[in-house]
Amino acid sequence: MRQLPLAIGLETEQDFDAFVVGDNALVVDSLRHAVLPGAPVYLHGPGGVGKTHLLAAWAHQVREQGGRVGWFDAEDPLDWPFDEGWSLIVIDGAERLDPARQHAAFMLFVEAATHGIQVAAAGRLPPVNLEVREDLRTRFGWGPVFAVQPLPDAAVRQVLADEARRRGLRLSPEVLDHLLTHFSRDLGSLMGLLQRLDRFSLAQGRAVTVPLLKKMLAEAPETLE
Repeated sequence: MRQLPLAIGLETEQDFDAFVVGDNALVVDSLRHAVLPGAPVYLHGPGGVGKTHLLAAWAHQVREQGGRVGWFDAEDPLDWPFDEGWSLIVIDGAERLDPARQHAAFMLFVEAATHGIQVAAAGRLPPVNLEVREDLRTRFGWGPVFAVQPLPDAAVRQVLADEARRRGLRLSPEVLDHLLTHFSRDLGSLMGLLQRLDRFSLAQGRAVTVPLLKKMLAEAPETLE
């Protein structure tokens, strides 16, 4: 079990207000107004659409209301502990669970049902397509299953432009085009790249341009085109 993640590409803890809704109003509203405990909730969608952000926002809300959260990722070492004082158990990365962690996740579902604890999980694939043991697959799909949709390009451009203005940067249409053409559309990755670009432009004393972006990647290629 690990600590709750910080916002991807941002410097504040994740909450629902920090999530760019796009076509995901139903899932955001369902999580924000969920009454605990309820049926297990499962989110699925490609990488970078905000599944982990939404789970972390729900966890943050539960903690703000005085509850406690157990957070498990498919990469976390075993054994996975259980605490009957939790209000919410989160299992992230469902498609990456190996057999041992599938058993650990199944036991969390059993304990959660016994003690009346809400479970939420996420993965790239819907439950029906997960290559996990059948008793775990059925539990992932017991309750509401939401497909989290990626943001359209126009919304991604607006988010990047807004974040750049917040940082005192100006992103020209050419820079925005380059970012959306040559890099993953994963908003978290793009926000992280923008943060790096902000630091690099300050260190270089130069405005943000496509040549400056290419120079940064050539000198410190943490993010590949």
